[in-house]
Amino acid sequence: MIIGWALYDGTGRTCPTTGDSDEPPYATGVAALCDGWRLIQAPQLIPPYPGHEYDVSFLKHEFFFEKFVDLRDV
Repeated sequence: MIIGWALYDGTGRTCPTTGDSDEPPYATGVAALCDGWRLIQAPQLIPPYPGHEYDVSFLKHEFFFEKFVDLRDV
């Protein structure tokens, strides 16, 4: 399930901004992987303190996707 996303175009071809799309770029993470994106898992690996298991904090299952492009093709 996708609950949030942000885009950054390091090539400078586009200038995406927060909230410029109501639909995620892919329906699933697997679809992004099939399109050539790489997956980086980035949650904090610190367990919650006893009694704080349900506090709002970091995203336990946070991932980044990145895709390398050849700038000669841009």
